[in-house]
Amino acid sequence: MDIKAKIEEIVNKVKSDKNFASNFASDPVKAIESIIGKDLPDDQINSVIEAVKAKVSLDKAGGLFNSVKKLF
Repeated sequence: MDIKAKIEEIVNKVKSDKNFASNFASDPVKAIESIIGKDLPDDQINSVIEAVKAKVSLDKAGGLFNSVKKLF
């Protein structure tokens, strides 16, 4: 399994699907396992959760920066 590709898939789903984003916020393990289709060990699933959260936060920050940059 290509973990980077799965993380990207999950990030895109969080951004585009409000129901999935809500599910991810309330129970990230269950939300991720619904995409991956496997029950992963805790250390692996926690790594994926942190990577998704970081990527979503980074993308939001980048979007805000670009919005501010356009003002100047």
